[in-house]
Formats: sequence, C-alpha cells, structure tokens
Amino acid sequence: MPKKLRGRAADFIFAAPLTVAFVVMFGFFAIYGDGFFEADNLQNVALQSAALCIVAVAIGLVMIAGYIDLSVGSVMGFSGVAAGYLITQSHWSPVWASIVGVALGALSGLVNGVLVAYLRFSALIVTLGALTILRGATFAITPQTFYDFGPGFAVFGSGHFLSVPIPVWIAAAVCIAATVFLQYTAGGRHVYAVGVSQEAAYFSGINVRRIPLFLFVVSGAAAGLAGIITIARIDAAPSGSLGVGFELSALTAVLLGGVSFAGGRGSVFGILLGVLFLGILQNGLAIMNVSFANQQIANGLALVVATALEAGSAWLSRRMGVRRLARRPVTTPVAVGREPA
Repeated sequence: MPKKLRGRAADFIFAAPLTVAFVVMFGFFAIYGDGFFEADNLQNVALQSAALCIVAVAIGLVMIAGYIDLSVGSVMGFSGVAAGYLITQSHWSPVWASIVGVALGALSGLVNGVLVAYLRFSALIVTLGALTILRGATFAITPQTFYDFGPGFAVFGSGHFLSVPIPVWIAAAVCIAATVFLQYTAGGRHVYAVGVSQEAAYFSGINVRRIPLFLFVVSGAAAGLAGIITIARIDAAPSGSLGVGFELSALTAVLLGGVSFAGGRGSVFGILLGVLFLGILQNGLAIMNVSFANQQIANGLALVVATALEAGSAWLSRRMGVRRLARRPVTTPVAVGREPA
C-alpha cells in the first residue's frame, strides 16, 4: 500500500472512533445535561475553546514536523500578564499592549527555535526549561493579579460579530490559515516531509532548520495571542494561574486529533475535533455537577486514550507495510553486463 494511503488509513483509525465518541458524548449531554443543548451554552463552549484551539493548532504544526513545544502555557501566562501590566500600570493603549504581548510570545518561540533547530538541543528539554523560566518571569512581573482593563479591551475577548464571539472568529481564521498552509503550499508539504524523515528532507533540498524555527515562532505567537484573548475575556491577568497546565490540554487535543508523536501525520480538522471534544467534555461534566477532581481525571483518561490510539494507528501502518512487502514477488537481480538467464 502506498505511503499516502497508509497515512490516510492511520488517520481514519483516529477519525472514526473520535467522531463516534464525539457524537455519543454530545447526545448524552444533550439528553441528560440540563441546558446543555441551548444556544447560549453551545456558544459558551465555542468561546471557551477558542484560545485552546489557537494554541493546539500551533502545537500541532510543530508536532507534525517531529518536534514538541511544552512552553506554550507559560508563554501564554507571561504574555497575558505582561500585557495586563502595560495596560494597568504603564497606561498603554490595549492595542499596543496586545501587540507587545504577542511579540513577546513570538520572541520566546524564536529563542526556542534557535536552540532546537540551529544548536540541535532537545526540543523537550528546551521547552521544559522555557516553561519554568517564563513562569518565574511571570511572577517577577507581579505575584498579584491585574484587573479592569476597560470595556474596549473586553470586546476583544467576549464581544460579538454577526452574533458569533470574536475569539471564535479568530480561532476560525487560524484554522483556515493553517489548513491552507499545510494542504496548498510548498511550506506545508515541507513540514510533513521533515516530520517523516529529516534526513530525506535534507537531501531533497528542504531547509530542515528554517522549518522548525518558523514553527516555534508561530507556536510562541499563538500562545501569546491566546493569553491576550484570555485576559480580555475574564478581564483579569492572574499571574498564579494564567496558562498553568494549558500545554497539557493542548497536547491532549492534538493527540486526540490524530497528530503523531513521531511526526509526519496530522490535520487541522482532526485537531479542531480534538479541541471540541475536550471543550464539550468539560462543559458537559460541569453542567452535570461533576467535581473538579473528577473532571481532571476525565481529562487524564482522554490523554491516555489519545496515546493508545496513536500507538494503534502506528502499529496498523507498520502492519500494512509488512503485508504489502510480503505480497511483492521476489525478483533475482541481474548482474551488470550479463544477459538475464
């Protein structure tokens, strides 16, 4: 079976069970969850999932290329608190403070990208270090919480356009841009190629350093944007909790969406489905008055299931490849310069 078809078969292993589970879960909460199926609640699910969607899509791109970014939660917190500080303490315009917040996220991604792509450091170690460093830097700005950013800034986090929350529009734009990039540009094909085999991509003429550098910058900027959206939505920038654990939620959504840890496989649609699965799961459990501890357990189980699906699809891809090889006829090589017998 050609590699492209094997990849589609592996994607189906993810998409089919996740789609069925999504429909079953949605139907269960619609029947037994009081008020779950109301338009206001579903809009609230979309609003609360918007920031996660933005970060998950960015992490998904990084993982498709065969890397990982665990610093996004701390980048989100650092950018959000920095923007909150500029608005409340330095009296900056919310627009400029937001631009600086996103730029700080992109800068952190640039540092990660240089260390990983050009100095060949481990992406896991570098981003774990950035997670700790930026969390400390966030507390260095202030150990407290900034409040009251003004009604104009709140529109960015909870305002509506055509009856749809503005963060949802932003998340949709990110999904569309990422889909176009992956499916219809040479850069997107290069991302998949680097994820499948960095050595083969190098000998094909692909710049295997520039691709991850670009993706880490995008990941940092996306985390910074998510931080800005979050503080605008809640009208507060809590240094002690903003972005904490967000990287695990994003990683769970990405793995649920079918992106492989090994790289080379994944789609924006799958990531979006994983984000919505988590958003509806958390919202439905909250409506049914499930305790926070049990909600955390459910999120952990979702991560385990995602990992199991990833392992299962990888096994199936290998199995299909072995069967294909076994069916090929064995040919006897002919020596150069001799007539075949």
